[in-house]
Amino acid sequence: MREQTHVAVIGGGCAGLAAVAALAEKGIAVTLFDASPQLGGRARGVNWKGQRLDNGQHILLGAYSETLRLLSLASVNIHAAILRLPLQLSVRDQFGKNQFNLTAFGKLPAPLHILAGLLNAKGLSWQERYAAIRLMAWLRINNFKLNKDIPLSQLFADKKQPARLVTLLWEPLCLAALNTPLKTASAQVFLNVLRDSFARTKSDSDMLLPRCDLSTLIAEPLSRYIEVKGGVIRHASVTDIVASNDGFDVLADNNSNAHFSHVVLAVSPFRLSAITSQLPTLKAATDMAEQLSYQPIYTVYLQYPEHIKLDLPMTGLTGGLSQWVFDRGQLCNQHGLLAVVISAEGPHQKLTQEALAIEVAKELSAAFPQLPQALWHKVIAEKRATFACEPNLARPAQHTAIKNLYLAGDYTAGDYPATIEGAVRSGVQCANAIIHQSESELL
Repeated sequence: MREQTHVAVIGGGCAGLAAVAALAEKGIAVTLFDASPQLGGRARGVNWKGQRLDNGQHILLGAYSETLRLLSLASVNIHAAILRLPLQLSVRDQFGKNQFNLTAFGKLPAPLHILAGLLNAKGLSWQERYAAIRLMAWLRINNFKLNKDIPLSQLFADKKQPARLVTLLWEPLCLAALNTPLKTASAQVFLNVLRDSFARTKSDSDMLLPRCDLSTLIAEPLSRYIEVKGGVIRHASVTDIVASNDGFDVLADNNSNAHFSHVVLAVSPFRLSAITSQLPTLKAATDMAEQLSYQPIYTVYLQYPEHIKLDLPMTGLTGGLSQWVFDRGQLCNQHGLLAVVISAEGPHQKLTQEALAIEVAKELSAAFPQLPQALWHKVIAEKRATFACEPNLARPAQHTAIKNLYLAGDYTAGDYPATIEGAVRSGVQCANAIIHQSESELL
């Protein structure tokens, strides 16, 4: 069966790359189709003014086990490529005053390291610290599982979380993890992230900050690994997929049509219907995917003189549009370059990119008075960066109604929101289903 199995993976983002790498690892013939000349999807590098930026600044977590395994598979030197920091959240306001500092207590195992960190958090009253610890204890007792999914803002109201604690701790974590506003964010998915990050092993809560652009970190090493293992990468746009008795004909725009035994669709959910018009049995899944709504992420890059350095590689901001600022000098040796992330919908969407950059520069100057005028700026807006992670959201499964055809992507069914780890897990699940089928038919 293995000699007859030939898989087409359509889409070269994190989900598609993960599926191809997992299949190639097992010696299964696989071809990756991607319409872009650059793999990686939304996790890719961007060239600008001699600098290598990212399409969006990303934060990884120590709990991202599948992503870390995938990078190791591709021989990425994790220590050199990623800065691993024990959980440390620092938030300052628009006046430059530190409002909140939380550092995990390194000498204790999980989840005590987080509880001790909350107990000693700076900037919180005793009532606020107790409320946070009480919530974490309640979640632990209930295995981070709700009887029914509700908006995250409702959970915090039900559990009497003070407004200031929500503003300084829970809301920034929600926006970073789910990219969805509190009032519409899924409480259960947020708890899934807390469970995996805070309640298992201490290293799961570590923040993993890339020391290089995401193409260098993910797409390029995986591409090399795939080709070394015999996988084929075709930069072609798939126009249609036709099912037959023994597989699928994949039709592409540069005459690279071919026949495959299995297909993994790893394209964006809003592109599914365009390439599956000849697969009416898939309509229920594509309709579900098309009903998803989306949330934006804006990344504002500002270049300052090279001597400029912030106190920390990553700092939270409150009271304005800006949410997180990253010092890429400390991360990527891009000295003086700051990256500001604004997640989810908000008033910033009404501004032009020029006006947004000017407002962000003002906020940074207020929060960090030592900053001079920026030399240049660049705004990268992903208006459909992630699906809106809402309560009880129906997400299509990886297995479809069509035998040997799978859906991969961070939007498919799973515990996680739209993250790199969610995408990787989905791609690996599809690959494992094909691998298990192949191995069982060999017996």
